[in-house]
Amino acid sequence: MYCTNCGAQRADTDTVCPSCQQRIRTFTTPPPINNYLIPSIAVTLCCCLPAGIVGLVYAAQVNTKVAAGDIDGAKQSAKNAKMWTWIGFAAGALLSVGYFLFGFIGALLQHH
Repeated sequence: MYCTNCGAQRADTDTVCPSCQQRIRTFTTPPPINNYLIPSIAVTLCCCLPAGIVGLVYAAQVNTKVAAGDIDGAKQSAKNAKMWTWIGFAAGALLSVGYFLFGFIGALLQHH
């Protein structure tokens, strides 16, 4: 490994750089955050295109924000992606039920 301060080579177990005597910074792995990409794709293809696209945009932002260290922003984008995915699913379900009822009532009225 190399020192993040001076660039000198050091052992992995060192807590202080042997060259510059600076404390070795350790980086933690970011928490896993669900980006809701797959559900957003499914909603876009099967239910409601406009809401699904908004969900896709927010889902695509999650991993980028995590990589940049913006964990709070990533959580907010994930929350927005989830919300828009559910809005798209609900809109698609309501439109499907309405279409079915409209067709059913139209068929009944056609018979009489």
